[in-house]
Amino acid sequence: MAKEKKKIINDFGGIMYSTDPSFVYEEETIANDEPISNAQQDLRVTLDKKNRGGKAVTLITGFRGGDEKLMDLAKMLKTKCGVGGAAKDGEILIQGDFRDKVILILQKEEFKVKKSGG
Repeated sequence: MAKEKKKIINDFGGIMYSTDPSFVYEEETIANDEPISNAQQDLRVTLDKKNRGGKAVTLITGFRGGDEKLMDLAKMLKTKCGVGGAAKDGEILIQGDFRDKVILILQKEEFKVKKSGG
């Protein structure tokens, strides 16, 4: 179950308070029915060692899509690399330094991929 994001002022379009007792704030609904194709995804692959006890992980960021698709992509990458990892908050963690291998796998799946950092 996804954690609900805390609302901030920008989420209300600048309306902070109204003295009108009949005022009802209307939330905008964003239609996200169309899935984003792999070619439209712009993924970044980096090596991350921060807050991990000196152990390196390959971090894939920039994924746009549902949690289910993120989990499927993470599972496929973990299987092909033969290691563990995790997927949450639009990021995929692969244990170890597998940047080059992950980039090749994602390019075969027709994602736009860039190696960033290091």
